[in-house]
Amino acid sequence: MISKSMTVELPGGLDARPIAELVQVASTFDSSIHIESGTTKVNAKSIMGMMALDLDNGQALTVYADGTDESEALDGIERFLKGEKKI
Repeated sequence: MISKSMTVELPGGLDARPIAELVQVASTFDSSIHIESGTTKVNAKSIMGMMALDLDNGQALTVYADGTDESEALDGIERFLKGEKKI
């Protein structure tokens, strides 16, 4: 398992559409991916879990990945949170 601290760099934060897109990005990886903000840690492949985080632009979080493509998973999530990858 590996983890990385990241920051949401999306002007509107993560509302319904970006959350759905982030879940799609996470779902392309075989690794399990979890996102932690504060004391809450959720499955990044779960729309309901991600909605519970209520992430805003500039908010810090930690992303955890565990599996055969964990490095690629962290890179993909980070690119998305920086606004570099759209579905």
